[in-house]
Amino acid sequence: MPALAPSIPTIGEIARRLGIPIHRVEYVIRARGIRPCGWAGNARVFSEEDVNRIAAEISRIQELRPARDP
Repeated sequence: MPALAPSIPTIGEIARRLGIPIHRVEYVIRARGIRPCGWAGNARVFSEEDVNRIAAEISRIQELRPARDP
């Protein structure tokens, strides 16, 4: 049986995992200077450590953001 390739998440996969829009992931990557660990074709891929850092930054931003009234 062939070995399965490891899952190396793209920006879209990170957004899906975190349940947030892609533009928010893009913002954190750009604002925090997070570099991809590689490329899969034209898609940037990130390590699980990067995914955890992105998730932590998203949480921090959401905590600092004032709550909106409905």
